[in-house]
Amino acid sequence: MKNKLNWWALLLGTALAFAGCDSPKNGSPEQVSVAEEAAVSKAPEFNADTAYSLVARQVAFGPRVPNTPAHVATGDWIIGKLREYGAEVQVQTFQMRAYDGTMLNLRNIIASYNPKAANRVLLAAHWDTRPLADKAESNQDKPIDGANDGASGVGVLLEIARTMHQAQQKPDVGVDMIFFDGEDYGQPDNSGLPYQEDTWCLGSQYWSKNKHLPNYRANYGILLDMVGAEGAKFAREGTSLQYAKEIVDKVWKAGNSIGYSDYFKYVNAPAITDDHSYVNAWGNIRMIDIIEYSMSNPDDYFGPYHHRHTDTMDIISRNTLKAVGQTVLHVLYNE
Repeated sequence: MKNKLNWWALLLGTALAFAGCDSPKNGSPEQVSVAEEAAVSKAPEFNADTAYSLVARQVAFGPRVPNTPAHVATGDWIIGKLREYGAEVQVQTFQMRAYDGTMLNLRNIIASYNPKAANRVLLAAHWDTRPLADKAESNQDKPIDGANDGASGVGVLLEIARTMHQAQQKPDVGVDMIFFDGEDYGQPDNSGLPYQEDTWCLGSQYWSKNKHLPNYRANYGILLDMVGAEGAKFAREGTSLQYAKEIVDKVWKAGNSIGYSDYFKYVNAPAITDDHSYVNAWGNIRMIDIIEYSMSNPDDYFGPYHHRHTDTMDIISRNTLKAVGQTVLHVLYNE
């Protein structure tokens, strides 16, 4: 995740922040009418214990830094789990040069359910980890575990895949999942090198210009990033509001309507650069970002463990994984 906001993103976020804790109706979360409740389909149960184990399994491989054995092994494992869960899987293998000149060997992993459906929803997360802990007080040159920053989003997506595969009732829409590589190899602020544009989110950059299917389209997308920490809060992020406000409204309404108002907050947050930025701007698919926002200390947008060695399984909460996974399933099953 990019550490500092683009100037245009900061301006947008500042403007949004003046709106305060906005909501669809008069400062309070939108109410679901009786007629709407009658029309809601019940999604299958998201298993938080399984999701937690899927996060832990990734962390057990070690830091998933490109060009390392742990990275290769984790990618193979993700592909295997998706095939086990009944997905049609495609793999994009490509190379991109990092900010420091390193040539990275990368893979985007794409899973499809109900591939013939014209109406599609795209879910995404990144599966690589940061090669350094640039916010840490010590050992900054060592990679992080990335339990929250990387593994949590992948774990939630894999559990959604398993749940849909085993459920008797399937969503009416087609569902695609993209596990982006190379998201977290961006240039740190203290690199000592001249600033370079577009050093983050390499996998989504590549996919947005080289989609896995010619003319691929989705109705909208949902990106999951840092969705597993204890007590996490998810604000309405600025880039998401700029490109896909109605999708933000849909997801936040869903989360609040099924009991997760402690997580999905009607608060606007500054815009950030994440994988959804390139999917929106280059891929021309509306995508929102469900990402933790540190409301108590907005100067440290992503929380006290971001790009630090404290991003371990110790901070991962089954309750948070459940809130995000169940909300996304609810959205899918009500399309």
